[in-house]
Amino acid sequence: MPIKEKSLTDKVSLHDNLIIHGDNLKGLKALLPLYAGRIKCIYIDPPYNTGKEKWRYNDNVNSPMMQEWLGKIVDREDLTRHDKWLCMMTPRLKLLKDLLREDGIILISIDDTEDYRLRALMDDIFFEENFIAQLVWEKGRKNDAKLFSVGHEYMLVYAKSLALLRETRTLWRESKPGAKDLWERYLLLSQKYKDDYSLQESELRTWFQELPRKHPSKALGRYRHIDKWGPWRDRDISWPGGDGPRYDVLHPDTKQPCKVPDRGWGFATPEAMQRQIDLDLIVFRDDTEPPIRKAHLRPLPEELDEDAPFDEESENEQDVEVGMQVMPSCLYKQSQVTVKYFRQIMGDRSFQNPKDHEVIARIINYVTNGDIDAVILDSFAGSGTTGHAVLSLNKADSGNRRFILIECEDYADSITAERVRRVIKGVPKARDKELKVGLGGSFSFFELGQPIELQNMLEGDVLPTYKELARYVFYTATGEEFNEKAVNEKKHFVGESRNYQVFLFYEPDIEKLKNLAFTLDMAKKLPALKEGKRRLVFAPTKYLDQDFLDQYQIDFAQLPYEIYELSR
Repeated sequence: MPIKEKSLTDKVSLHDNLIIHGDNLKGLKALLPLYAGRIKCIYIDPPYNTGKEKWRYNDNVNSPMMQEWLGKIVDREDLTRHDKWLCMMTPRLKLLKDLLREDGIILISIDDTEDYRLRALMDDIFFEENFIAQLVWEKGRKNDAKLFSVGHEYMLVYAKSLALLRETRTLWRESKPGAKDLWERYLLLSQKYKDDYSLQESELRTWFQELPRKHPSKALGRYRHIDKWGPWRDRDISWPGGDGPRYDVLHPDTKQPCKVPDRGWGFATPEAMQRQIDLDLIVFRDDTEPPIRKAHLRPLPEELDEDAPFDEESENEQDVEVGMQVMPSCLYKQSQVTVKYFRQIMGDRSFQNPKDHEVIARIINYVTNGDIDAVILDSFAGSGTTGHAVLSLNKADSGNRRFILIECEDYADSITAERVRRVIKGVPKARDKELKVGLGGSFSFFELGQPIELQNMLEGDVLPTYKELARYVFYTATGEEFNEKAVNEKKHFVGESRNYQVFLFYEPDIEKLKNLAFTLDMAKKLPALKEGKRRLVFAPTKYLDQDFLDQYQIDFAQLPYEIYELSR
């Protein structure tokens, strides 16, 4: 149910950024009609089950043993706490998998308490072959530790389909320090000099020379060449480690074979080498010398997807000069810094262990390959860090990413949504400049209503009222704001969306529903159709074939089976 007064938008919509207050199991089920297979990245920070969090197992289950668990605090004295935790996580992870795109990624924060159990559970639900990495997040030393200072936690990373990522030659990279400034300078030069690369290069070299000695872009000084792909530097074209392939590569001007590098060519076959030449990624010198490879600040996929084997020593030598890098599996960000930043936003409102929005933003951007239209889901939203991270990314690159946050606790409005409100509008007293100005954006706030169980409708138990079902089918089918005042039950009219006039033929009486069908007479009595729209009709069944439906521009959805799937 939309809560306009808690939203920060002109018009509440399911296509906006979303903050949902309610049980995340029910919330995830409610998202399926609109978002199944559409989420690019999921980040969750579930209870770590340390015995100190005071979480309760509240899922609606029929098992007598599980019934005894309901509503009871899970603490260290609870001998079944690991079982309860796994029972809580399992159905949620299954729903999260259904919501992910085929190329989607899920990231889960956890600590030592449930790490190996979560890993086993993820292997079961997402499959072992889709495991990507277990990141370590070091948050600082604990000087009061008796033995070791355990200041880290983990982040499990799984793909929905790692095979698909390999098939599509997906490569994750992030910019090195200084690379953004260099790229922005290049964009200015390309606007100023258009396709005159020599003038661009000349001014770029001057820019490098005038940079302060400690400026991070100074380390990227070898990227002093420019072509249509942007700044590039020369790179060794030989096979890492030696003993590479040897074949003739003809110089384009002299037509003579170029000198073969002592370690052999860096590409396994002449065909692979020719592909690089065709893309203008090879620079020929005198044929008495081997040509050189281009390494762009923002590499083309063909530059990264090479036939040559990985050579760790060679890669490390070059790493200083590479504009893009692979993210390490160990991350460092002190928790004290995060807490202080949170206080800048929220003042005296406390929250235990808020996550760092910069770290989350960095990881989200990395695993989505900078996709500016990605949809990000966090079903354990807590302090709203994921929403903050997404807004920060959009501010940085003018992106259109959207977040969906679900929080079951009472602070969903006072902490989760309030943090997002403040970072959108700005915090005037904040020391951080970006935070003071605000990130911009919007969100729609929803409360979960009573669930409409399709099985209950099928059996005639606890049928929803007309308006309750009207609200459900309208939101689910259109994702747009529902205007209860527009409902006209006598005319079966539910509301109007961008694309549809929506109608519902329904009565909360199982015997009447068994005999209720959408007929030709009903179709003829529907109000005149507005230009550019179609009619969307919900009913238990129909006595019209597809030709008549097309004639009256009707998309039909059957109750209760196809609440959210149009029947054509």
